[in-house]
Amino acid sequence: MADAVVVPGGKFGPAAGMLLYAGSVAETRGATVHRHWWSREPPDPFEPGIESWVRAEVAGLLDGVGGHPLVIAKSLGTNAAALAAERGLPAVWLTPVLTVPWIAAAMGRATAPFLLVGGTADALWDGGLARRLSPHVLEVEGAGHGMEVPGPVRDAIAVLGRVVGEMEEFLDAIGWPDRPA
Repeated sequence: MADAVVVPGGKFGPAAGMLLYAGSVAETRGATVHRHWWSREPPDPFEPGIESWVRAEVAGLLDGVGGHPLVIAKSLGTNAAALAAERGLPAVWLTPVLTVPWIAAAMGRATAPFLLVGGTADALWDGGLARRLSPHVLEVEGAGHGMEVPGPVRDAIAVLGRVVGEMEEFLDAIGWPDRPA
């Protein structure tokens, strides 16, 4: 059986917004979804110590799951990129904080495929860097850090549909969950 580990951003839990639906994509493929909740308020997300803090928070869950789970993380949770790279885990990084050097460096060390999702209006996104790091990129014109876009709410919901569709296509492309361990 396949597993997926969902790691939240700093403001909402692992069952809110995009993470809810990203986890659902894994569930519809037969995966057991393990959602991580922060044990306390996260420290400053732009200080290098945040990577160690996220590692300490997430490593135990990954150890408990075992095998080669899919990692799905948003924003602050993308500090788990070093763990995913070290363990050779495929990943979906939603609105990764590409403007901090340790996250981009960790993604650059990855041997397993990963999808990057971000928007051009997100100050923490770097589309050029994303395309250098992975051939699997969804960049949404005008989307902010929450993947919200200007205009009616239905436009933001359409973006969510694009994210889910791109995740499904990515998982099909890498053969997940049937990818050998």
